[in-house]
Amino acid sequence: MEQDTERPVIGTRGQLSGQRWWRCHRLAHALLFFALALPALFVLPNAAFAHAALIATQPDDGAVLAESPRRFSLQFSEPVSPLVLTLVRPDGTPAQLASFRLDGQTVDIDAPSGPAAMEKGSYVLSWRVISADGHPVAGSILFSIGAPSAAPVAAEAVDWALRSAIWFVRTMLYAALFLGIGGAFAIAWLGNGLRDGSRVAGLLMLLGLVAAPVALGLQGLDALGAPLSRFADPAMWRAGGATTYGWTVLIALIALLLGLSSLALPRLPARLLSLIALGGVGAALAASGHASAAEPQWLTRPMVFLHAAGIAFWTGALMPLGLTMKRRGAAATPVLLRFSSAILPVAAVFVLAGIVLAVIQVQTPAALLDTAYGKLLLAKLALLAVLFVIAAWNRWRLTRPAEAGDAEAQGKLVRSIVVEMLLVLAIFGVVAGWRFTPPPRALAIAAAQPASTHIHTLKAMADLSISPGHAGPVTASIVVMTGDFGPLPAKEVTLELSKPDAGIGPLKRPARKMDDGTWRVEDLVVPVPGRWVARIDILISDFDMAEIEGPIDIRP
Repeated sequence: MEQDTERPVIGTRGQLSGQRWWRCHRLAHALLFFALALPALFVLPNAAFAHAALIATQPDDGAVLAESPRRFSLQFSEPVSPLVLTLVRPDGTPAQLASFRLDGQTVDIDAPSGPAAMEKGSYVLSWRVISADGHPVAGSILFSIGAPSAAPVAAEAVDWALRSAIWFVRTMLYAALFLGIGGAFAIAWLGNGLRDGSRVAGLLMLLGLVAAPVALGLQGLDALGAPLSRFADPAMWRAGGATTYGWTVLIALIALLLGLSSLALPRLPARLLSLIALGGVGAALAASGHASAAEPQWLTRPMVFLHAAGIAFWTGALMPLGLTMKRRGAAATPVLLRFSSAILPVAAVFVLAGIVLAVIQVQTPAALLDTAYGKLLLAKLALLAVLFVIAAWNRWRLTRPAEAGDAEAQGKLVRSIVVEMLLVLAIFGVVAGWRFTPPPRALAIAAAQPASTHIHTLKAMADLSISPGHAGPVTASIVVMTGDFGPLPAKEVTLELSKPDAGIGPLKRPARKMDDGTWRVEDLVVPVPGRWVARIDILISDFDMAEIEGPIDIRP
């Protein structure tokens, strides 16, 4: 191994030689240039979308049908790919639905056919799809034919064992990427004096080489809704690899191998490999996940890259820096000076990128307290605040005395770095929890989707759409037709909304005919969410009135 030939420097930064000062700036410039240039290499060409949310179904959830449906329809807030579609019969037996078609954001599913394919009783249509951010989304609707069964089938339960395994393995993978690869980068670029941390960095990256494929298998289990007992099933691994998370695992494995190789090479090739590996950390996280799937893609993916690569440099340097100061004391001064010179511009970049991503994901301050994603973000910010206070204390109160050879200051700095490492691990655990929480941005997209229903009688029918489909001020749009889908030249249309179970009487509003033939009701307020009864009075002539009604679900 090469040895650091630089002598310890005692005093302030102003006493550094011109060559050594230039080296510090060269490190910062190399990292920032690479961070700004590399994201373009990893921006995937395909369109990406927000976390998918179900916005409409046919039949409606809770509907009672007079006869068996010929098909089912699931409409989402974005295009999805079905993984598992299951129809649970009234007796509890499941039937896989393999015949479906994709039409934009809608999944059309063929119902079982044949004599007595669907008998009277209650059914559960269970679905599991994969959204563009690589996260599986699941749910179910309940409907009945003829009349509800005495004991409808319950919905799918949360597999806490699988969730715990996913959370733990992803936390370990984050530690390997940020601390392992970040440590290898620090060892290569900040000086051979940090070789004391090479063993720990290597062990972390070996851990990552195990955690990454395990995470892929767990992703497949989650995608298909399978239990941990099926972890060895090849179908689970294929399902995991088919999601965008497969790109994350592939890039992470390459980055870990490069980072591990850099520990055994001379300085120049070690710097090159560790630099590419550090970029791989950013690229791996930019390949999938909530933040990287948000719009606009030209902004969010580079921001994820910069945020991840910058944090990997910062946190990765802590472990080898602490070990070097503990074992070598004043001999660690040159390394400490290089780190303190390079970290400020890097920190500015990853903090700014994090702020941009938080604004895009959260959108409104209220979402910080009203959503699980927001609460996890607050927990992360609280831990980061403590971490930044400690880092500031280290830089402005302990670094200069430690550089000057103060043994007490060096001991305090080592203990402070240990605390920082524990806080970093806690932050990794919080971030891993985001896997199970859709961001407020995605929830807002789903909430803005209209609520709709189709009311059909022999005499007349109507398509009613209420936008947005959640409680509060809304606008209703009505299309009226004859019972055989012909045009219906109505003279007047009136909408009534009532919620008998909540004691809310009819909210009656006249509709205004628009130029496109639809009828619109504006300045309407739906006070509470839940299932409402929509009644539409259609005045066909002075002596003929059609009165039709049906349920419509309003979201919170």
